[in-house]
Amino acid sequence: MSADTSKPELSHFDAAGQAHMVDVGNKNNSHRIAIARGHIRMQAATLDLIQQGNAKKGDVIGIARIAAIMAAKRTSDLIPLCHPLALTRVTVDFSIDASNNTVTCEAQVETVGKTGVEMEALTAVQVGLLTIYDMCKAADRGMVMTDIRVMEKHGGKSGDWVADIDQ
Repeated sequence: MSADTSKPELSHFDAAGQAHMVDVGNKNNSHRIAIARGHIRMQAATLDLIQQGNAKKGDVIGIARIAAIMAAKRTSDLIPLCHPLALTRVTVDFSIDASNNTVTCEAQVETVGKTGVEMEALTAVQVGLLTIYDMCKAADRGMVMTDIRVMEKHGGKSGDWVADIDQ
């Protein structure tokens, strides 16, 4: 039986199926950028608390932004096979959609290095949203985090990639 070469291989496993950290030693440094996005949906009253700054624990969006930036910097401590990276830039933006009772978190992470920053951008978004949940759970335990995904990546051997909006 021959292997199906049309299927992509998982890079974090060796020929024997053992997990390993990918060797990036021979890759060229390049400017790498990843943008990730996700949403948290909540009750209208919870969103009002966030917008008015009256949440019991303080400035929800400001604290979530700091948490997201810290998470991007610590991704390799959380995801076992991620390379520790020297990040050159992390930006985190939040937007509010009052008509859908949703807060959107978008993180852009950059480095000049041998491997991409998609995991750092995804980790930033997830921790930013988790921080909103933590700070508001006393008012609304039913909040839902959704559609957390990479929107764009740039740099490296594979070049640029932009998510299909309908994906």
